[in-house]
Amino acid sequence: MASAEPGIEALPRQTLESLLMASSRALRRAYDIRLAGLGVKISEAYLLAHVHDQGPMTQTRLADSLGLGRAATGALVDALERKGLVERSPDAGDRRVWLVASTASAAPVVHEINAVGSALRDRAWNGISRSERRQLSDTLQRLQDNLAAITNDQT
Repeated sequence: MASAEPGIEALPRQTLESLLMASSRALRRAYDIRLAGLGVKISEAYLLAHVHDQGPMTQTRLADSLGLGRAATGALVDALERKGLVERSPDAGDRRVWLVASTASAAPVVHEINAVGSALRDRAWNGISRSERRQLSDTLQRLQDNLAAITNDQT
């Protein structure tokens, strides 16, 4: 018997998963459009703000912290390094390891990234109550946990 909730058992282009993916793409586009004036994309902004807030760290720790692969993290660090926003330096405790740190030039960019994020969140969540956001967050966290378990079952 079909579900009474629209989209739960609908055609693939109308599923809840499709809505989540479309929302994710729309959110990424909205951030990228607003961050373009700063010369960064959302992935770069995410990494830059994290390094700036947390301080120098290895690329491996950075990848783990952000839930990214090491290669993807390396590509983002390379791009930000070319822009003069991060730098790699040798770790004094282990010469085989490089630390990634934000540069002095990054501070005003991170300030603007935070302002863009705040303004975008205000508009994106307009008309959605705090309790609805909390419920959505809880539900998405459970979904993410379920998907992680599925992924772990496959490895």
